[in-house]
Amino acid sequence: MSFSLLRTCAPTAGFGRRAASGIALKYATATFSAALAKSPQVLTKVQTELNAISKSIGDTPELKTFVTNPTLSVKDRNAGLSGLYARAEGTGAKKEPVSDITRNLFIILSENGRLGETTGVIEGFNELVAKHKGELNVTVTSAVPLTKDVLTRLEATLKQSQTAQQAKSLKLTNKVNPSVLGGLVVDFGEKTIDLSVSSRINKLNSLLQQSV
Repeated sequence: MSFSLLRTCAPTAGFGRRAASGIALKYATATFSAALAKSPQVLTKVQTELNAISKSIGDTPELKTFVTNPTLSVKDRNAGLSGLYARAEGTGAKKEPVSDITRNLFIILSENGRLGETTGVIEGFNELVAKHKGELNVTVTSAVPLTKDVLTRLEATLKQSQTAQQAKSLKLTNKVNPSVLGGLVVDFGEKTIDLSVSSRINKLNSLLQQSV
């Protein structure tokens, strides 16, 4: 899929969460393919830029508002894109012009009214890069940060799985979400293991409602 094809993906009302994720994956796939076609070095550069942008959006309320506000004018969107590019360029001696691929991605997202898909696009891109490199990214979500000892034991257990053994390497990330209340939610590959307290409570509520 080329960037030119993505220009025709005009916004459509009524997309749910699953449809939105599918749209984000289309942009992620086009970006990944374009970067890989250039060279492994370009792929690495684009990933570094996208991750820098993702972190900036998470750390900067103004940038988060920018990418999630669908009512901005074309002029305001163009001005905001300059701010995103600046984050991707870095600072000081490490500052480099943002790649054409990253720049084109956000121009197209802006033109199609899809800047709100930015986070999903970057996550999808990272998943494609990880698959290309034979990496297995595992995300463990917990109500509070897990200790290093717990993460080490969890990683050792996950490495025994068939999915992990098929990968060249395993990268484990701990995300904190108080809404899980307790326990863990483990996402790896296309699988999710929900061992959270909130999931158990939801199941209990469902059973109680059915028995009434």
